[in-house]
Amino acid sequence: MRENTESTTREALADFLRRRREALPPEAVGLRTGQRRRTPGLRRDEVARLANMSTTYYERLEQGRGPQPSAAILSGLAAALLLGPDERAYLYLLAGRIEPPAGHPDGAVDAELLSVMRAMAFTSPAFVVDDLATVTAQNDLHTAVFGLVVGLPGREDNMFWRWFCTGSRRGAVLNSAEHQEAIGRDSVAYLRVMVAERGYDAQAAALVADLRRGSAEFARMWDEHQVSRGSTWALSVLDDRVGRLDFDYAMMTSSRSRQRLFSLHAVSGTPTQQRLTRLLNVRSELAATYR
Repeated sequence: MRENTESTTREALADFLRRRREALPPEAVGLRTGQRRRTPGLRRDEVARLANMSTTYYERLEQGRGPQPSAAILSGLAAALLLGPDERAYLYLLAGRIEPPAGHPDGAVDAELLSVMRAMAFTSPAFVVDDLATVTAQNDLHTAVFGLVVGLPGREDNMFWRWFCTGSRRGAVLNSAEHQEAIGRDSVAYLRVMVAERGYDAQAAALVADLRRGSAEFARMWDEHQVSRGSTWALSVLDDRVGRLDFDYAMMTSSRSRQRLFSLHAVSGTPTQQRLTRLLNVRSELAATYR
């Protein structure tokens, strides 16, 4: 059964490469269209040259033969064939490889997530993180409840660091010790997956090393080697201006990057939503006072 599955996947990869090659006009990659061209789209040798590999190797891929292509080979093919984000992800999936995280220049925030975050400005605290949980954006309501996080020095803008290594995130948490333990374990299991998806690169390894040094709790949970893509859980915090706030978490992953949007929603049946509105009013009044 496994051999049948591998054969089908190889055939799908071969067919995908061939069809993308044939659909790509030569002029799209800066090649001249000559009268002797007898094939639609690019020739195999042209794709191989653009992807920085031998023609023989590429031909074997289109024939469903040869070894599993490396991440470097796949990156070259994705660039040569001008694949979009969904096509690139599909290429890595067919090849049995983990797609590297999509880069954003200068730490730019994913526009899709930023738009959703801003839409929650008056209803839900929300923030955007990269795939290692460093906060890249937060809305005013999240800042009002948890303070400014974006741009803090060192690891202070990382949510794992704030949970495990400082009291800045857990100081006002009202959840029981058992519940906080479960939240921490889910967080570490999520980080395990993210680190693996990054191929254990230097940035991920450095974060894990710092967390292990900074928190015996984190080190213990990391060594359990549990994995999870995240789970929803409730969080209750005490705000000294408006009182207890009870939240449910939701997470949204961008279709174009590895960034994620976390939003906190008032638990139904609690006065949390009214208190959030009051908190925004308090901030507005203070801002007007110091203007």
